[in-house]
Amino acid sequence: MKKLLAASALLIAGVLASSVVADDSLARFKGGIGVLPVSSGVGTGATAEVVNRNIVRGVQPAGQIWVIRRLEAEVSISGQILVEGKGLLLGGGNNIGFTGGQSVFATLICAAEEPNSFTQSSSNLAGVPLEADGDFTIDDLLAPAPAFPCNNPVLLIRSAASTSWFAAGIPKSEDDVDADDEQ
Repeated sequence: MKKLLAASALLIAGVLASSVVADDSLARFKGGIGVLPVSSGVGTGATAEVVNRNIVRGVQPAGQIWVIRRLEAEVSISGQILVEGKGLLLGGGNNIGFTGGQSVFATLICAAEEPNSFTQSSSNLAGVPLEADGDFTIDDLLAPAPAFPCNNPVLLIRSAASTSWFAAGIPKSEDDVDADDEQ
């Protein structure tokens, strides 16, 4: 009987430990938004007199429109980040549909307790080069380590050359279930 109880306790402890290890996710993102450099304009004429740049949590936007076909990312509590991006390409200008020879890195931004205060954690600033079709993979450790918990997380894909942002991840909620997750 004692052996059975000990084995049962060990089994329960193992199941609980594996569920904790299996879910060390800090933030997840599924879907992406390409940058529009200008968020609004002011004026009555055909040309705006004043424009508001699309600055996200202190990070400047790229100077041109960018699009992204697909983005998935997961950040663990330890700061390990894996980003899979598809089709990050210029959405305007003479090089529309091309990568502009860019390399990109990822930045996770967490809201701090003070209003309008944020902490940034980034992958290697040298970035990874975009493939000709705009695909990329970032598999790295964020520095500094991200805040835990990460309140209102924002994931930006940024230019290694200028540090401006090209695309943003769409946060994935725990309620999001799709065919890919069920496999």
